Amino acid sequence: MLRFLFLPIFFVITVSSSTSDIKAIYWLQQPLFPPSAINTSLFTHVYYAFLAPNNATYELHVSNSTAANLATFTATLRPSVATLISIGGANSDAALFAVIAFNATARAAFINSTIAVARAFGFHGVDLDWEFPRTANEMNGLGQLFKEWRAAIFAEAASTSREPLLLTAAVYFSFDYFLSETTSLRYPVCSINDNLDWVNVMSYDLHGPWSNRTGPPAGLFDPKSNASVSYGLQSWIRGGVIPKKIVMGLPLYGRTWQLLDPSVNGIGAPTFGAGPGLDGSMALFQVLEFNNETGANVVHDKKTASVYSYSGGYWVGYDDPVTVAVKVAFAQSLYLRGYFFWAAGLDTSDWKISTQAQSSWMLCINESGGVN
Repeated sequence: MLRFLFLPIFFVITVSSSTSDIKAIYWLQQPLFPPSAINTSLFTHVYYAFLAPNNATYELHVSNSTAANLATFTATLRPSVATLISIGGANSDAALFAVIAFNATARAAFINSTIAVARAFGFHGVDLDWEFPRTANEMNGLGQLFKEWRAAIFAEAASTSREPLLLTAAVYFSFDYFLSETTSLRYPVCSINDNLDWVNVMSYDLHGPWSNRTGPPAGLFDPKSNASVSYGLQSWIRGGVIPKKIVMGLPLYGRTWQLLDPSVNGIGAPTFGAGPGLDGSMALFQVLEFNNETGANVVHDKKTASVYSYSGGYWVGYDDPVTVAVKVAFAQSLYLRGYFFWAAGLDTSDWKISTQAQSSWMLCINESGGVN
């Protein structure tokens, strides 16, 4: 099914897997899905999300309860996977990161605290999720932050005779930042190549119920705009970022809409708000439950290499094993480093999507299009 539906859309090349490939997932602190529930056989790296800096000291804030959670996290996952602390997130104070990026004293306090916390709790690295730098000056500050952060990591490793911590960042789906009022706004490519181990490209939330028309939240292609996974990933490469420093993001959730007219239910159908779920968002396992319980129509769209379902007045865009396999193959065709998921606990109980991604990554597609 996969080969006949989608593989002709893009070229196939010989690819191979290596021990340095990234198969990562973010875990958001919450009691319903503890670290012990993560199937570590499917991943190489797991991110603890999120910590945040103090707005006065610029050091990471770690309460007693958070300290206990950090210790449990690493103790549970060690030595199966590498673990990283992720700092920031969509609900963090973006302005605070701008202050840190601009101020040398604040940068030093922030950087030193991230290294100290990572080492104190046995993490293998640190990750910055600043959503998002908004000006050219902030992007320049981000580049300086990465440079000083890497230097401090190397200095600490040399002084303690330890392996250097990993340094990564979660970034916008496209290298050229659409949301900026500065049309020339770009990420600091030289600093990324020189100082980061990789970037996690958030290749999702390209469409959602905040707009008045349906659209694939993480469609591989979009014939009508640049809001696609393929455009975003290729823009990072065109911008000069080394492909092996790029990791593609995959969502383990769907976005939902209410259709204005249930009889008009394709991609681009008019809507008037969010559908089922929290603010128009449902975990993948909830999407499948919705499909089963309502007898929803499920459609694989060839033009966007995406899947959606609709029932009554509701419309859901999401990823399934077919679309994930296609996107993983596309990432390999670009020689990317790997993929990551947002977030643990949203997949099915048997880890259907995560298992498909791992299996697809391991496939070797030869020049004739055959799969070994």
